[in-house]
Amino acid sequence: MSSDLSEIEKHDDSHPELNAHTDALLPDPGLHEHHWRPTDVDPKAEKRAERQVALYFGLSAISSVLFVVAYFLVEPGYDGDVWAGYGASNLTLGLTLGFALLFLGIGVIQWARKLVVDVEHTEERHPAASSPATREAAVAELKAALNESGLARRPFLRNAMLGSAALLGLPAIVMLKDLGQTNAQITKEQPYPGAGLEHTVWDAGVRVVRDVVGTPIRPGDLEVGDLVNAEPATIFDGSLHGAPLQIAKSKAATILLRMDPNDIENDVTRNWSVNGIVAYSKICTHVGCPISLNERTTHHLLCPCHQSTFDLADHGKVIFGPAGRHLPQLPLGVDSDGFLVALSDYPEPVGVSYWERNTYDIDEIFDEWSKDHAADAEQYGYKEGGQ
Repeated sequence: MSSDLSEIEKHDDSHPELNAHTDALLPDPGLHEHHWRPTDVDPKAEKRAERQVALYFGLSAISSVLFVVAYFLVEPGYDGDVWAGYGASNLTLGLTLGFALLFLGIGVIQWARKLVVDVEHTEERHPAASSPATREAAVAELKAALNESGLARRPFLRNAMLGSAALLGLPAIVMLKDLGQTNAQITKEQPYPGAGLEHTVWDAGVRVVRDVVGTPIRPGDLEVGDLVNAEPATIFDGSLHGAPLQIAKSKAATILLRMDPNDIENDVTRNWSVNGIVAYSKICTHVGCPISLNERTTHHLLCPCHQSTFDLADHGKVIFGPAGRHLPQLPLGVDSDGFLVALSDYPEPVGVSYWERNTYDIDEIFDEWSKDHAADAEQYGYKEGGQ
């Protein structure tokens, strides 16, 4: 053990003690010898590198053009073209756009590595605030860097890069087509029932059924305080399929609440109710969340996302939270078999606000509805003052 300690002491004594105040801790290593790149000393290598960079920019431009070609020629969708078990549209669009970006990036990197002037600089650290002279020197260096980059001396590469980058805008422009028709066009053409933001599949005489199971509802099935998630019977009759079915179901989502008729505070709410049963859109008017948190004693409906609260006894008005509009109410009636039905579609668009949407007072909405639907609604027991 003593021999080991003596060896350690000998080892420690072999290093001179350093004084941090007087001795340099490390000598200045300086810069390594600068090695010139082949393109700096060989004109042929420089030309070869220039052709390689131009090739990458050209491949990027070709990939952008192929993206546009594939967008129009390869059939997308469920019944579209399939290659090797994959959707051909997604495959070709992804590959061509990816290669366009990849080749452009490789070209820029290769230009910087092989053709931009290769000079090493060192400078001492300086205060954060620069003097006017330093700022002027920085501007001069930026100008020199622009010259050294070769943008001015290599117009062919510069134009190839700018051309390939410009062609990358084509995919972005072409994909604007996927935005589809405007709301006004869809509403006018009605490619399927309830198309557009202004309408749903609710209509006069359409039965109110329970969500998921699709069973119709009689007023006597509900007790005071019951809240039921409902949909129009149209969702379950097989007339809609695929995307139109899902769109129709999401927009037509409705909640039924039965309260004591004497608790209803608004005349319009009373006119569109049946024995204290009211129906409102399930879609919050703030950002479109589905709502169904019911305060049974107050008839308040709470959105769990941002706490917007609506009074179902008073035309669904907002009493708290960020929502800017009341919940649309669905006018209710009863058909000849005693089942709850809608007297019309929602008198106003459901869900969140959009560009073309106007917000009206509930009395204005009721007046417009009465002109168009009140007479026909009488066959379902409608009368002012409620059923």
